[in-house]
Amino acid sequence: MSEQKLAAELRTEFGKGYARRARMANLIPAVIYGHGAEPIHVTLPAKATTLAVRTPNALLSLDINGEGHLALVKDIQRDPVKQIIEHIDLLTVRKGEKVTVDVPVHVEGESAPGTVHNLELTVVSLEAEATHLPESVVVSIEGRGAGEHIHGSDLVLPKGTVLLTDAEALVVNISEAVEIAEEEETEGASEGAAEEASEAAEEAAAE
Repeated sequence: MSEQKLAAELRTEFGKGYARRARMANLIPAVIYGHGAEPIHVTLPAKATTLAVRTPNALLSLDINGEGHLALVKDIQRDPVKQIIEHIDLLTVRKGEKVTVDVPVHVEGESAPGTVHNLELTVVSLEAEATHLPESVVVSIEGRGAGEHIHGSDLVLPKGTVLLTDAEALVVNISEAVEIAEEEETEGASEGAAEEASEAAEEAAAE
C-alpha cells in the first residue's frame, strides 16, 4: 500500500466552536497518538484527507512543519446526516513496526452451477508491517460445490501477514441454490387447493 501524503498544520485551539470554524475553512481537526508521546493536535486538508481515507487502513505520510510522521487512521467521526468527516484520530507508526488491522474479505470466481456462496465473515484481523498493509484478503470460490466451507485456516494471506482471527472461523459457505420460482408455484398450488376445499365445504353446508 502506498503512502498518502498530506500537509498538516499544528493547532492550539480546541472545542466545538473551533472545529466548526475549521470545517468552514475546509480543514479537518485531527489528533495523533502513539509510542507514549504526547498527543499532537493538527488540522488536515479536508478534500485530500477524505480521498485518502477511502482506502481501508490508509497509511498517511504527514508533513508537520517540515517534520515527517507516518500514521494510520484509528477512528473517524462523521456527521450522522451529511457523512462529512468531523474529526480523525490517528496512530503514529514506524517503518518495520508490526500492527494489528482489520482487512475486508473479497470473494472472486464462480462456485459450481446450482450453488450460491454466503460470505459469513466480512473482515479478518491480521498482523502486518505498518508500511505494507494489505487492502484486502481475496478468497477464490471458483468451481466449489455445495457443502464446501472455507475457514480462516484456508485463507491465502498476503505476504508478510499473520492471521489473528480464529483459524476455525467460517469465512465462506457454499450451499445449493434455492429455486424461488418452484417454491412460489408450490405455495400457490397449496393456497389454491385450500381455497377449493374451503369453497366445497361452504357449498356442502349450504345444501
